[in-house]
Amino acid sequence: MKYSGRALGKDQQLSIETEGLRIGSMFYDFADFSYIKPINHKVIIDFKNQEQLEISMLGFSFDGFWEELSSFYANRNLEALFVDEKVIMRCEGEYSLPDESGRGIIDLYPDSVCILPPSSKAVRIPLCFTDSISLDGYELKFSMNSGNYYMVGKMGYDTKPFAQRAEQSAALVKKEREKAMSAFKIKSPYTDKGMFRTKQSDYYWNAALGEGVCALEFFTDEDTATYLYRFNETKDTFLMHLREATEAMGIHREIIYLSDDKINEKPLYRMAVERSESVRFLRERLCQRLIHNQNHEKNLIEFLEE
Repeated sequence: MKYSGRALGKDQQLSIETEGLRIGSMFYDFADFSYIKPINHKVIIDFKNQEQLEISMLGFSFDGFWEELSSFYANRNLEALFVDEKVIMRCEGEYSLPDESGRGIIDLYPDSVCILPPSSKAVRIPLCFTDSISLDGYELKFSMNSGNYYMVGKMGYDTKPFAQRAEQSAALVKKEREKAMSAFKIKSPYTDKGMFRTKQSDYYWNAALGEGVCALEFFTDEDTATYLYRFNETKDTFLMHLREATEAMGIHREIIYLSDDKINEKPLYRMAVERSESVRFLRERLCQRLIHNQNHEKNLIEFLEE
Protein backbone atom coordinates (compact mmCIF):
# COMPACT_ATOMS: atom_id res chain seq x y z
CA MET A 1 0.00 0.00 0.00
CA LYS A 2 1.17 3.54 -0.75
CA TYR A 3 1.06 6.34 1.78
CA SER A 4 1.46 10.11 1.73
CA GLY A 5 3.53 11.78 4.41
CA ARG A 6 6.33 14.19 5.12
CA ALA A 7 9.95 13.03 5.25
CA LEU A 8 13.36 14.39 4.32
CA GLY A 9 11.98 17.92 4.55
CA LYS A 10 9.16 17.60 2.02
CA ASP A 11 5.92 15.82 1.17
CA GLN A 12 6.60 12.33 -0.12
CA GLN A 13 5.01 9.15 -1.43
CA LEU A 14 5.92 6.20 0.79
CA SER A 15 5.61 2.45 0.27
CA ILE A 16 6.60 -0.44 2.50
CA GLU A 17 8.25 -3.33 0.68
CA THR A 18 9.45 -6.79 1.67
CA GLU A 19 13.04 -5.67 2.11
CA GLY A 20 12.62 -2.10 3.27
CA LEU A 21 10.96 1.30 2.99
CA ARG A 22 10.76 3.42 -0.14
CA ILE A 23 10.41 7.18 0.23
CA GLY A 24 10.13 8.94 -3.09
CA SER A 25 13.16 7.78 -5.09
CA MET A 26 15.07 6.69 -1.97
CA PHE A 27 15.11 3.12 -0.64
CA TYR A 28 16.00 2.25 2.95
CA ASP A 29 16.89 -1.40 3.54
CA PHE A 30 15.67 -3.03 6.75
CA ALA A 31 19.23 -4.31 7.22
CA ASP A 32 20.27 -0.74 8.03
CA PHE A 33 17.52 -0.16 10.61
CA SER A 34 18.50 0.03 14.26
CA TYR A 35 15.14 0.92 15.83
CA ILE A 36 11.65 2.01 14.81
CA LYS A 37 9.25 3.77 17.13
CA PRO A 38 6.00 5.79 16.99
CA ILE A 39 6.07 9.13 18.84
CA ASN A 40 3.20 11.65 18.76
CA HIS A 41 1.86 10.44 15.40
CA LYS A 42 5.34 10.44 13.93
CA VAL A 43 7.41 7.42 12.99
CA ILE A 44 11.06 7.66 13.98
CA ILE A 45 13.61 5.36 12.36
CA ASP A 46 17.09 5.11 13.83
CA PHE A 47 19.79 3.75 11.52
CA LYS A 48 23.01 1.91 12.28
CA ASN A 49 25.08 4.80 10.97
CA GLN A 50 23.57 6.97 13.75
CA GLU A 51 21.34 8.88 11.35
CA GLN A 52 17.65 9.32 12.08
CA LEU A 53 14.60 9.63 9.83
CA GLU A 54 11.32 11.23 10.87
CA ILE A 55 8.06 10.54 9.02
CA SER A 56 5.10 12.75 9.84
CA MET A 57 1.84 14.13 8.40
CA LEU A 58 0.46 10.65 7.74
CA GLY A 59 -3.00 11.75 8.84
CA PHE A 60 -5.58 8.99 9.24
CA SER A 61 -3.13 6.55 7.63
CA PHE A 62 -0.77 6.68 10.60
CA ASP A 63 -2.04 3.52 12.33
CA GLY A 64 -2.06 1.54 9.10
CA PHE A 65 1.42 2.72 8.17
CA TRP A 66 2.88 1.85 11.58
CA GLU A 67 1.19 -1.56 11.65
CA GLU A 68 2.41 -2.45 8.16
CA LEU A 69 5.94 -1.19 8.81
CA SER A 70 6.17 -3.16 12.06
CA SER A 71 4.81 -6.31 10.42
CA PHE A 72 7.12 -6.17 7.39
CA TYR A 73 10.14 -5.45 9.59
CA ALA A 74 9.27 -8.41 11.85
CA ASN A 75 8.87 -10.68 8.81
CA ARG A 76 12.23 -9.58 7.41
CA ASN A 77 13.82 -10.37 10.76
CA LEU A 78 12.29 -13.84 10.59
CA GLU A 79 13.88 -14.29 7.15
CA ALA A 80 17.23 -13.23 8.59
CA LEU A 81 16.81 -15.80 11.36
CA PHE A 82 16.06 -18.40 8.64
CA VAL A 83 12.66 -19.23 10.10
CA ASP A 84 10.49 -21.01 7.54
CA GLU A 85 8.33 -23.24 9.70
CA LYS A 86 4.67 -22.51 10.37
CA VAL A 87 4.07 -20.40 13.47
CA ILE A 88 2.27 -22.19 16.29
CA MET A 89 1.41 -19.10 18.33
CA ARG A 90 2.03 -15.36 17.95
CA CYS A 91 1.65 -12.97 20.88
CA GLU A 92 2.59 -9.45 21.84
CA GLY A 93 4.48 -9.25 25.09
CA GLU A 94 7.46 -8.02 27.02
CA TYR A 95 10.99 -9.30 26.47
CA SER A 96 14.32 -8.98 28.24
CA LEU A 97 17.60 -9.48 26.39
CA PRO A 98 21.16 -8.97 27.68
CA ASP A 99 21.31 -5.43 26.24
CA GLU A 100 17.68 -4.49 25.61
CA SER A 101 14.19 -4.85 27.04
CA GLY A 102 10.81 -3.69 25.84
CA ARG A 103 7.67 -4.91 24.17
CA GLY A 104 7.42 -6.72 20.86
CA ILE A 105 6.18 -9.77 18.97
CA ILE A 106 6.83 -13.18 20.55
CA ASP A 107 6.48 -16.16 18.19
CA LEU A 108 6.46 -19.88 18.94
CA TYR A 109 7.57 -22.30 16.20
CA PRO A 110 8.02 -26.08 16.31
CA ASP A 111 11.77 -25.71 16.95
CA SER A 112 12.17 -22.21 18.38
CA VAL A 113 10.84 -19.12 20.07
CA CYS A 114 11.49 -15.85 18.26
CA ILE A 115 11.60 -12.45 19.93
CA LEU A 116 10.86 -9.75 17.37
CA PRO A 117 11.34 -6.30 18.91
CA PRO A 118 11.05 -3.03 16.97
CA SER A 119 14.84 -3.06 16.75
CA SER A 120 17.75 -4.98 15.23
CA LYS A 121 17.97 -7.20 18.33
CA ALA A 122 15.68 -9.95 17.00
CA VAL A 123 16.53 -13.31 18.57
CA ARG A 124 15.74 -16.91 17.69
CA ILE A 125 15.84 -19.20 20.74
CA PRO A 126 16.51 -22.81 19.61
CA LEU A 127 14.38 -25.06 21.79
CA CYS A 128 16.78 -27.97 21.30
CA PHE A 129 19.38 -26.13 23.41
CA THR A 130 17.09 -25.19 26.30
CA ASP A 131 18.04 -26.51 29.72
CA SER A 132 14.71 -25.51 31.25
CA ILE A 133 11.59 -23.49 30.53
CA SER A 134 9.94 -22.04 33.63
CA LEU A 135 6.91 -19.83 34.20
CA ASP A 136 6.87 -17.57 37.24
CA GLY A 137 3.67 -15.54 37.33
CA TYR A 138 3.60 -13.77 33.98
CA GLU A 139 7.31 -14.19 33.22
CA LEU A 140 8.58 -17.07 31.10
CA LYS A 141 12.29 -17.89 31.37
CA PHE A 142 14.26 -19.91 28.83
CA SER A 143 17.49 -21.18 30.40
CA MET A 144 19.97 -22.40 27.81
CA ASN A 145 22.63 -25.14 27.92
CA SER A 146 25.22 -22.38 27.48
CA GLY A 147 24.18 -20.68 30.71
CA ASN A 148 22.46 -17.80 28.91
CA TYR A 149 18.79 -17.09 29.44
CA TYR A 150 15.95 -15.12 27.86
CA MET A 151 12.83 -13.68 29.44
CA VAL A 152 9.46 -13.04 27.83
CA GLY A 153 6.07 -12.52 29.37
CA LYS A 154 3.05 -10.38 30.14
CA MET A 155 1.23 -11.72 27.11
CA GLY A 156 -2.15 -11.57 28.87
CA TYR A 157 -4.24 -14.72 28.79
CA ASP A 158 -1.83 -16.18 26.20
CA THR A 159 1.06 -16.39 28.67
CA LYS A 160 0.24 -19.77 30.22
CA PRO A 161 -0.79 -21.50 26.95
CA PHE A 162 2.38 -20.13 25.32
CA ALA A 163 4.53 -21.59 28.11
CA GLN A 164 2.80 -24.98 27.91
CA ARG A 165 3.14 -25.21 24.15
CA ALA A 166 6.79 -24.10 24.31
CA GLU A 167 7.56 -26.90 26.77
CA GLN A 168 5.79 -29.43 24.54
CA SER A 169 7.65 -28.21 21.44
CA ALA A 170 11.00 -28.33 23.26
CA ALA A 171 10.43 -31.91 24.40
CA LEU A 172 9.41 -32.99 20.90
CA VAL A 173 12.27 -31.30 19.05
CA LYS A 174 14.83 -32.77 21.46
CA LYS A 175 13.39 -36.23 20.88
CA GLU A 176 13.46 -35.76 17.11
CA ARG A 177 17.07 -34.54 17.16
CA GLU A 178 18.19 -37.43 19.35
CA LYS A 179 16.63 -39.91 16.94
CA ALA A 180 18.19 -38.24 13.89
CA MET A 181 21.60 -37.90 15.54
CA SER A 182 21.72 -41.61 16.39
CA ALA A 183 21.83 -42.40 12.67
CA PHE A 184 24.79 -40.11 11.91
CA LYS A 185 28.28 -41.62 11.83
CA ILE A 186 31.57 -40.12 12.92
CA LYS A 187 34.28 -40.69 10.34
CA SER A 188 37.93 -40.68 11.37
CA PRO A 189 39.76 -38.38 12.09
CA TYR A 190 36.59 -36.64 13.31
CA THR A 191 35.62 -36.80 16.96
CA ASP A 192 32.25 -35.02 17.26
CA LYS A 193 29.02 -34.85 15.28
CA GLY A 194 26.00 -32.59 15.04
CA MET A 195 23.17 -31.45 12.82
CA PHE A 196 21.57 -28.32 11.46
CA ARG A 197 17.86 -27.56 11.75
CA THR A 198 15.92 -30.47 13.18
CA LYS A 199 13.66 -30.88 10.17
CA GLN A 200 16.75 -31.23 7.93
CA SER A 201 17.16 -34.74 9.25
CA ASP A 202 19.49 -35.96 6.48
CA TYR A 203 22.09 -33.21 6.92
CA TYR A 204 24.80 -33.38 9.54
CA TRP A 205 28.41 -32.48 10.29
CA ASN A 206 31.55 -34.02 11.76
CA ALA A 207 34.20 -32.05 13.63
CA ALA A 208 37.75 -32.95 14.60
CA LEU A 209 39.01 -30.93 17.55
CA GLY A 210 42.69 -30.72 18.32
CA GLU A 211 44.64 -28.34 20.56
CA GLY A 212 43.26 -24.97 19.52
CA VAL A 213 42.25 -26.22 16.08
CA CYS A 214 39.11 -27.65 14.56
CA ALA A 215 38.25 -29.17 11.18
CA LEU A 216 34.57 -29.05 10.29
CA GLU A 217 33.04 -31.22 7.57
CA PHE A 218 29.48 -30.78 6.30
CA PHE A 219 27.48 -33.67 4.88
CA THR A 220 24.82 -32.07 2.67
CA ASP A 221 23.84 -32.08 -1.01
CA GLU A 222 26.24 -29.23 -1.79
CA ASP A 223 29.83 -29.38 -2.99
CA THR A 224 32.07 -30.56 -0.19
CA ALA A 225 34.80 -28.64 1.57
CA THR A 226 36.39 -28.79 5.01
CA TYR A 227 36.44 -25.65 7.17
CA LEU A 228 39.48 -25.09 9.37
CA TYR A 229 39.39 -23.07 12.59
CA ARG A 230 41.82 -21.85 15.20
CA PHE A 231 40.62 -20.91 18.68
CA ASN A 232 41.95 -19.95 22.11
CA GLU A 233 38.89 -21.02 24.10
CA THR A 234 38.46 -24.43 25.71
CA LYS A 235 37.30 -27.24 23.44
CA ASP A 236 33.96 -27.35 25.27
CA THR A 237 33.35 -23.64 24.69
CA PHE A 238 34.26 -23.87 21.02
CA LEU A 239 32.08 -26.94 20.54
CA MET A 240 29.12 -25.22 22.22
CA HIS A 241 29.37 -22.26 19.82
CA LEU A 242 29.86 -24.64 16.90
CA ARG A 243 26.64 -26.49 17.71
CA GLU A 244 24.70 -23.26 18.16
CA ALA A 245 26.10 -21.66 14.99
CA THR A 246 25.39 -24.62 12.72
CA GLU A 247 21.85 -24.86 14.08
CA ALA A 248 21.34 -21.11 13.64
CA MET A 249 22.51 -21.05 10.02
CA GLY A 250 20.72 -24.22 8.91
CA ILE A 251 21.71 -25.05 5.34
CA HIS A 252 23.06 -21.52 4.70
CA ARG A 253 26.62 -22.56 5.38
CA GLU A 254 28.11 -19.79 3.24
CA ILE A 255 27.51 -17.28 6.02
CA ILE A 256 30.37 -18.85 7.97
CA TYR A 257 32.98 -18.48 5.22
CA LEU A 258 32.03 -15.55 2.97
CA SER A 259 34.25 -12.51 3.45
CA ASP A 260 32.87 -9.46 5.25
CA ASP A 261 32.69 -7.65 1.91
CA LYS A 262 30.61 -10.45 0.38
CA ILE A 263 28.35 -10.58 3.44
CA ASN A 264 27.79 -6.83 3.21
CA GLU A 265 26.63 -7.28 -0.38
CA LYS A 266 23.81 -9.53 0.88
CA PRO A 267 21.57 -7.53 3.26
CA LEU A 268 19.79 -10.64 4.53
CA TYR A 269 23.08 -12.36 5.39
CA ARG A 270 24.31 -9.17 7.03
CA MET A 271 21.23 -9.25 9.25
CA ALA A 272 21.71 -12.97 9.95
CA VAL A 273 25.32 -12.57 11.06
CA GLU A 274 24.46 -9.59 13.23
CA ARG A 275 21.69 -11.50 15.02
CA SER A 276 23.71 -14.62 15.90
CA GLU A 277 26.59 -14.36 18.35
CA SER A 278 27.66 -17.93 17.62
CA VAL A 279 27.78 -17.37 13.85
CA ARG A 280 30.03 -14.36 14.46
CA PHE A 281 32.13 -16.47 16.82
CA LEU A 282 32.64 -19.10 14.13
CA ARG A 283 33.33 -16.57 11.36
CA GLU A 284 35.99 -14.81 13.41
CA ARG A 285 37.92 -18.06 13.94
CA LEU A 286 37.83 -19.42 10.39
CA CYS A 287 41.32 -19.63 8.95
CA GLN A 288 40.96 -21.71 5.76
CA ARG A 289 38.69 -23.75 3.50
CA LEU A 290 40.23 -27.06 2.53
CA ILE A 291 38.98 -28.19 -0.88
CA HIS A 292 38.58 -31.92 -1.42
CA ASN A 293 41.30 -33.15 -3.77
CA GLN A 294 44.02 -35.80 -3.78
CA ASN A 295 45.94 -33.98 -1.02
CA HIS A 296 42.93 -33.38 1.23
CA GLU A 297 43.58 -36.12 3.80
CA LYS A 298 47.30 -35.29 4.06
CA ASN A 299 46.62 -31.55 4.50
CA LEU A 300 43.89 -32.23 7.04
CA ILE A 301 46.10 -34.42 9.24
CA GLU A 302 48.93 -31.92 9.07
CA PHE A 303 46.59 -29.15 10.22
CA LEU A 304 45.24 -31.18 13.14
CA GLU A 305 48.73 -32.17 14.29
CA GLU A 306 50.20 -28.67 14.25
